[in-house]
Amino acid sequence: MSKTYYVYIITNKARGTLYIGVTNDILRRMYEHKNKLVPGFSKKYSLDKLIYFEHYTDINEAIKREKMIKKWERIWKLELIEQVNPNWNDLIESDIFIK
Repeated sequence: MSKTYYVYIITNKARGTLYIGVTNDILRRMYEHKNKLVPGFSKKYSLDKLIYFEHYTDINEAIKREKMIKKWERIWKLELIEQVNPNWNDLIESDIFIK
């Protein structure tokens, strides 16, 4: 079975501060963000709402995509998010991840 890697974007509120990351375990990573377990940017700004993600089977492709999105202008990032999540819902609470 191949591994899944996620490029994800989190925020603290709609159109708020954005954090873009990569993980191989989105549920664990979001638990860490929500419980402020890892010091750094996301903890400092209380970024804990999963608003966008993509999945990959190749870690190198995921990292390449993460770096690409990080270089984008903010308006492009907002458009990317709003294409799939116009209401800025916390996707970790959606049926996609509820087990």
